[in-house]
Amino acid sequence: MIEQIRIRDLGVISEATLDLGPGLTVLTGETGAGKTMVLNALGLLLGARSDASAIRKGQEQAFVEGSWLLSKQAQDRITESGIEIEDGELLVSRSISSEGRSKATVSGRSVPVGVLAEIGEHLVVVHGQSDQIRLKSAAAQREALDQFAGSALAKLLAEYDEIYSAWKMAANRLAVLSTESSTRAREADEIRAAVEELTKLDPKPGEDQELSELAEKLTHLEELRIAAANAHEELSSESFDDGRDAITSIGKARRALEQVSNHDPELEKLAEQLKEIGFSLNETAASISSYIAGLDSDGAAQLESVQSRRAELTAAMRKYGPSLDEVIAY
Repeated sequence: MIEQIRIRDLGVISEATLDLGPGLTVLTGETGAGKTMVLNALGLLLGARSDASAIRKGQEQAFVEGSWLLSKQAQDRITESGIEIEDGELLVSRSISSEGRSKATVSGRSVPVGVLAEIGEHLVVVHGQSDQIRLKSAAAQREALDQFAGSALAKLLAEYDEIYSAWKMAANRLAVLSTESSTRAREADEIRAAVEELTKLDPKPGEDQELSELAEKLTHLEELRIAAANAHEELSSESFDDGRDAITSIGKARRALEQVSNHDPELEKLAEQLKEIGFSLNETAASISSYIAGLDSDGAAQLESVQSRRAELTAAMRKYGPSLDEVIAY
């Protein structure tokens, strides 16, 4: 039994919901346009051919939806087509785009439009002016023949339906297992190929970084050679006639290396070492300078005072103990 039909942007109908119920026999109206669109909507839900010209003017898509409350017999027939039914209710929808594309769903699952025609035979019986269209269906003819055979055939038919349903489930399960088996075999082949490739490649941890650094070094090999030679000359030259001091030489050597250090991490480390050495030399030079400034110009007088003080302490240690600590403790 049809419970409801929803229509949106089909023909002259912008949006409408038609609630149906038991006992409905006639749908009337003053003109034919609205009733025709209801029949067209029903036809779309039953798998009729779609037509983009039926879409409401100015809209991009038409949509129809219908809900059915099914009898046990209808549920059994529709389930044979692979459609899932919950609580005896079936929801069918159909949409048509302005480009002519059509999409159908049954119970929320996308299906080919042809499936609507298959299950439609169990949802609606269409009577024409002079014929019974449903009787053209092979399924309807078979059903009529089974009913004509009477109760003698009913038990056998029920057993057949049960066996057929079991076979259908087994066939579906076999198809699923076959697909899973093929998928696992394909995945296993991919894994074997990957293992073979990586075994042949034999990568080492950090090898990519090492190779990147080596490539950078080899690319600028001549620049690095010249810079290192200049730095070595600054540090190891035996001639200082030009007045260069150690700090200046180390600074020039460091700058020579820094100019190309971005091409070789090892050279960058050497430049950093020279930088630290330069800092250390500067600090040492400053300390020496302070030391020189702190030296008393009257060294002879200071030395005499120091020696006198030492003599006094030595005499005290001879008298009161072998060490100054014992003298103090005494």
